[in-house]
Amino acid sequence: MVKVVLKVRKKGVLILPKPLREAAGIGEGEVSAEAREGEIVIRPLKPRVVDIDPQIIKELLSEERGLEEEKFKRILREVRG
Repeated sequence: MVKVVLKVRKKGVLILPKPLREAAGIGEGEVSAEAREGEIVIRPLKPRVVDIDPQIIKELLSEERGLEEEKFKRILREVRG
């Protein structure tokens, strides 16, 4: 366990020393922070991997393409019209 005393600067800036970041698995990027019962909990913000059926993606993209084609045809009729 790594423990350090940190100084909160005038504008609320808090610097996390490298050993503390490494121990918590925090790299460059965003973190999530929450206050609870007199504590502040800071965690690395890691993207969530979601398993999606490729067929669903294909259907959604196909539907989107159809909508865009209809929109284009409508605009073209209005311009010619």
